[in-house]
Amino acid sequence: MSKITKEQYEFALSRIEELLPLVDDNTPANDKHAVELTMMSDIVIAYEKEHFPIEKPTVAELIELSLKEKGMTQRQLASEIGVSPSRVNDYISGRSEPTLRIARALCRALDIQPAVMLGL
Repeated sequence: MSKITKEQYEFALSRIEELLPLVDDNTPANDKHAVELTMMSDIVIAYEKEHFPIEKPTVAELIELSLKEKGMTQRQLASEIGVSPSRVNDYISGRSEPTLRIARALCRALDIQPAVMLGL
């Protein structure tokens, strides 16, 4: 697919708004509105991937977010993975990267998928 212009992107966005009420879960995949909706969605996705890329979270951000989600303190995490609280703080501040063994323990303790921890 060639580069999508801003005008094509904006057209696709407005067309999606018009098509959404015409398509639901019971609409056959080969319905002309369903096909067009898929095509317009592909244009929007391609444009947004190029112009609004989503950065993957850093290891530090992952740990910090996961701690908040679990309601855990750095001290509790440190105890659970067998490192000092200051070491956990080093990971969160980005001063230090966890070893593979510690990364594995972080994934288990914080329910983080290993692929996410590795930035995949």
